[in-house]
Amino acid sequence: MTQRVNYVQQSPELFKKLVEFNQLVDGGAIEQSIRDLVAIRASQLNGCAYCLDMHIKQAKIHGERELRLHHLAAWRESTLFIPRERAALAWTEILTRLPEQGVPDDIYDRVRTQLSEKELSDLSFSVMVINAWNRVNVAFRTVPGSSDKAFGLDKAKLA
Repeated sequence: MTQRVNYVQQSPELFKKLVEFNQLVDGGAIEQSIRDLVAIRASQLNGCAYCLDMHIKQAKIHGERELRLHHLAAWRESTLFIPRERAALAWTEILTRLPEQGVPDDIYDRVRTQLSEKELSDLSFSVMVINAWNRVNVAFRTVPGSSDKAFGLDKAKLA
């Protein structure tokens, strides 16, 4: 595979601002376990191997059960996710794939039964930031696992 542009080196200030934005999102109202699920599901949908690799390792370090990680691609059929997680995953999918007609009322109404206004807003920003990371890492074919040591992801023991 041909090496592509190193976006971190080429746009260091923009990269730094995206990292800062990500850190602000991490401090929001959505709990870590749901942020992990959201990052993994969006990365699955976007085909981002780098982010998928990273966020599965992070989720494992945060205590996520492996079976739930395996079931995430089929979360609708799985019995392993609670209604709040299902709402977050539905919101992640609709914002990641954003249909031409926008977000349907039935999905919005279903999600609102599980999340406060603040949580829904913060969740939306979580979806936005992972989609930004997915797009830049897919575009430049960032190699999965290439940042493991820098981010301490070798602790996941999934190599």
